[in-house]
Amino acid sequence: MAEPKFAAYLCKGCGIGERIDAARTAKIAEKEGKIALVRQHEFLCSAEGVALIGSDIEQQGVTHVAIAACSRRSKTEAFQFPNVALARANLREGVIWVRPDTEEARETTQEMADDYVRMACAELKKMKLPAGSPERGCSKRILVVGGGISGLTAAVEARKTGYEVVLVEKQAQLGGWAAKLWKRVPEREPHAAPVDTGIQALIDAVTEDAGVKVYTNATLAQTSGAPGRFNATIAVESGSTAIEEIGAIVQATGFSLYDMNRLPELGAGKSPNVVDQAGLESLAREAAAKGLPIRRPSDGGEVNSVVFVQCAGQRDDTGRHLPYCSGYCCNTSIKQAMYFKDANPAVDTVVIYTDLRVPGNGEDFYRSAQKKGVTFTKGRVTGVEPSGDACKVSFRDLILDEDAAIEAADLVVLATGQVANAGVDIDNPDATDANGAKPISILNLNYRQGKDLPKLSHGFADSHFICFPYETRRTGIYAAGPVRRPMDIAQAKEDATGAVLKAIQAAENAELGRAAHPRSGDLSFPMVRLDGCTQCKRCTVECPFGAIDEDEKTYPVFNESRCRRCGTCMGACPVRVISFENYSVDTVGAQIKAVDIPDEFSEKPRILVLACENDAYPALDMAGMQRNHYSAFVRVIPVRCLGSVNSIWITDALNGGYDGVMLMGCKHGDDYQCHFVTGSALAKERMSRIDETLKTMALETERVATYEVAITDIGRLPKLIEDYARLIEKIGMSPMKGFA
Repeated sequence: MAEPKFAAYLCKGCGIGERIDAARTAKIAEKEGKIALVRQHEFLCSAEGVALIGSDIEQQGVTHVAIAACSRRSKTEAFQFPNVALARANLREGVIWVRPDTEEARETTQEMADDYVRMACAELKKMKLPAGSPERGCSKRILVVGGGISGLTAAVEARKTGYEVVLVEKQAQLGGWAAKLWKRVPEREPHAAPVDTGIQALIDAVTEDAGVKVYTNATLAQTSGAPGRFNATIAVESGSTAIEEIGAIVQATGFSLYDMNRLPELGAGKSPNVVDQAGLESLAREAAAKGLPIRRPSDGGEVNSVVFVQCAGQRDDTGRHLPYCSGYCCNTSIKQAMYFKDANPAVDTVVIYTDLRVPGNGEDFYRSAQKKGVTFTKGRVTGVEPSGDACKVSFRDLILDEDAAIEAADLVVLATGQVANAGVDIDNPDATDANGAKPISILNLNYRQGKDLPKLSHGFADSHFICFPYETRRTGIYAAGPVRRPMDIAQAKEDATGAVLKAIQAAENAELGRAAHPRSGDLSFPMVRLDGCTQCKRCTVECPFGAIDEDEKTYPVFNESRCRRCGTCMGACPVRVISFENYSVDTVGAQIKAVDIPDEFSEKPRILVLACENDAYPALDMAGMQRNHYSAFVRVIPVRCLGSVNSIWITDALNGGYDGVMLMGCKHGDDYQCHFVTGSALAKERMSRIDETLKTMALETERVATYEVAITDIGRLPKLIEDYARLIEKIGMSPMKGFA
């Protein structure tokens, strides 16, 4: 293997050369950074500048490149040199754009630039060029679990891109709920009337395609492996089993309706003339097959009056029923009211709602129903009581603020909601779903973290619905349709398309030994030095993605294809034996130590900022773009995730004379914004234990602070930094400076 050769390139464009002494900074890279080849250029991102770097790589044998220019988030295509290790020093967004262009600020601006170059050189010396994970999978077949509208759409879209599909459906027939509908809500203008479901065309497209292997009356007995090399054991009702090799998985197992029998106060179970929306669809299909209008279930009598009760067992704040809105129900009631109005305009149809929510059609469908004579009443139903073959519907009129009643409704339709078919709750395996039923496992994963996808707060399958829809905490497995959030058919089809495209991306990355989202294409992977491992299991427990198992001696076993490269395992490891080739305890530690720390008499504190690259660092960049100024005393190091922050970085910084440490991570909680799910929450927990360390060092606990930051906090972050700098000024310089 050839000896590494290091080169540093300093850009003077975008005003950098006008604000700092480039020659001085270049000399720091050469002398202090010990970089063999140092060049300056007027515009490094220009074709000429990029060619200069490329020529040095090819002709001079450069293996490691440090670029001191703009943020690592800028000019990524121009500065893409896949055959060398690359470090970036942010002199534009991180220095000259966040400092005032005044003579008074010139000295500290130069110091910032010098330090960032020192840091980039130090990082580069500890980096290796990642070669990609040797643990690769070659299968690109997509497993779709569920044969409803979401699953069928996923299968069809996968086939359009040329990928083979294995589809598993537990029922004897494909189609799911959509196959039970008479008609569906229109998804295109003019949104005037219910339309054909289109489900049969989807079923035909799947069953007639030789590239789709369909299993019906089947379930997954076990799912093992990783992206590119999953093994799915499929159990068929007949007793036979089959094993299919899979590249990635789309879980589209849909929903069950909230059990209307849990709503006796709304007449459920008291009268056959009280049905849910699925029950009305069944009546409509039967009537259409006979060429008759919809009849009253109790005696087959004529229906002259229908009442639709919205939010039946939904949006409930008592804790007895569903706390959320299922989204599709209002449009469904409008559609079903049209069933009656289109057949007989004289039928009295009343929709009682608290809020009418009609996503996807701009209220056109609602207006069309109004024109047909459907009555919409804002109210809250308080009771439904049978009265012979009719029902009395009592409600509170929310417009008039008075009690009212419909005395004789021939049919009452309850808009109950969606309960996700998400499988077993891994955090509470004995938990029941919203209907009181104990779910059975769907995926039957052989992961140590549980058999199914983690669940969100209301029982829906895990998905990063804020930043990465469809993507779950199980790499290569994607949730689509109502299994991940309540939605209608149009949304489910769109969801399935997105999920299967992400599944394809995961399978392709697995073949190349690259990471999946959000560091898609990253060739680094975790390595562990087992001779130093204490078998504490923190890495296996804290990995958000189930990427780490244990061998028979309880040493960690890394499944690189499942790994998202967040570094949470690295942050968890107390003996620091886990690392990545281009991101490690040493690469960050070297940057921390490279900063020039003024003595205690200089009145120039140093504040270390460890900023998550997903939200906090982009927000800092955008603050620079908007010329929002902040303290010259901070030194920012982007980290993959706050979960990757190892406590040794904090103690090294404090021992080295830093006056404060700010950790900036994503927001966490059930509606997590953390790209790596639990990283920011883990960091906050770990840092809460730093207090004891600070006390033993005779340091104030305020010297280490953790903040939740959103990518939109462009104006807030500079103020946060300024406030913290003032706090450090008030506390005083660190007493550790004299020992650094």
